[in-house]
Amino acid sequence: MITREQIQNIITPLIDEEGLFIVEIAVSLSNHITIFIDSDEGVTIDQCIAVSRFIEQNLNRDEEDYELDVSSAGLDLPLKVTRQYIKNIGRMVDVVYKNGRKNSGKLVTANDTSFDIEVERNVVVEGKKRKQLVAEIENIKYSDIKSTKIVVSFR
Repeated sequence: MITREQIQNIITPLIDEEGLFIVEIAVSLSNHITIFIDSDEGVTIDQCIAVSRFIEQNLNRDEEDYELDVSSAGLDLPLKVTRQYIKNIGRMVDVVYKNGRKNSGKLVTANDTSFDIEVERNVVVEGKKRKQLVAEIENIKYSDIKSTKIVVSFR
């Protein structure tokens, strides 16, 4: 059976050379290999083709048959690696926590353990009759979340 580590070892030189990064590699029991790649500037179809062909050149179908899908990590997929969070700073995100709570805000910073979003909340301000919209920064640990997705806006 083909392993995730085997695929990662095969593509790492090309990924590094092309300025890409691996978001996810999955290998099913039936050797269906699915690879999601990304880069700081986005991924072209030519880069997906290059990764696919590189793998095909380095795996022997005569020894072990497989099915291969290489794709960019699209906007509909949750963010999985720190570099994706950094790439998307300034964009609106929806966060789902492990406890079921949800939050939306603008991604403002990211590091290896957590990220910050700017959340707008209606709060009572002293001396004002109405609640005021106030921006607050919320720090979120990756270990506390189930998923983070980019909010696609068509405005």
